[in-house]
Amino acid sequence: MDTNVSSPSMFILLGLSDVPYLQVICFLIFLMMYIITLAGNLLLIIVVRINPNLQTPMYFFLSNLSFIDICFSSTIVPKILVNTLAKDRSISLIGCAFQMYFSLALGATECIILAVMAFDRFAAICRPLHYSTIMSRMLCVTLASHHISHFFCEIPPFLQISCTDTRLNEIAMYVSAGIIVMMSFFLTLISYIHIISTILKIQSSRGRQKTFSTCTSHLTVVTLYYGTIMFMYLRPRSAYLPETDKTVSILYTVVTPMMNPFIYSVRNKDVKFTIINTLNIFKTL
Repeated sequence: MDTNVSSPSMFILLGLSDVPYLQVICFLIFLMMYIITLAGNLLLIIVVRINPNLQTPMYFFLSNLSFIDICFSSTIVPKILVNTLAKDRSISLIGCAFQMYFSLALGATECIILAVMAFDRFAAICRPLHYSTIMSRMLCVTLASHHISHFFCEIPPFLQISCTDTRLNEIAMYVSAGIIVMMSFFLTLISYIHIISTILKIQSSRGRQKTFSTCTSHLTVVTLYYGTIMFMYLRPRSAYLPETDKTVSILYTVVTPMMNPFIYSVRNKDVKFTIINTLNIFKTL
């Protein structure tokens, strides 16, 4: 057995492309998406804070989701921007560990927040008379507080380049991902089974449509986020495809944080009205 094996102190992130003009295009696209992510999520947080009509549990959790999206995107996108144009694409072992830790922690927190938001919709639709009691301010604060190849440091690509047996690491990844992602997914699924059951009991088709419309934004985000996370972390190692995995990772690390504020606000009149009023105020200054 060879014991003369040393742990690398640096890693090289290969990025998305080695073609110069594609690198410039990727840089501009990611820069624009990052600016939109920051602006959209910050605007949504401000809108929820200044509009009394949005002081509800759903928008309290949405504000937390926007904050997580800002942090999640900020742990990954700035490094992508630097590495896209830089000649030196190296990252230290400590830097990689920090990026991996924060991206995993924030990603897991987003899973749980989405599950809590599904429970909020369940309480609002299935238990409307007890909604304010169930989703009390104290409960909302408690739920939000306790939940805390490649172009960035992520576990699956690292397992592929490992020279040692990674079966225990893979088992640990499956168990942790299974507990966090699948438990969040099943809580969401159970909530929506009750929600759909309640909606089907509503007599008028307009009433059913109006009630279900309050869930469409959340369902869109849940489908995109949970789908890509489960695809990345609940597959056998032999199924990893570097180029496909890069695309999937972009969806949940860059695209979803950018799209969330637009998905949640596009169908909400109070949010759109507050945004328009805020923009009009800035124009008059």
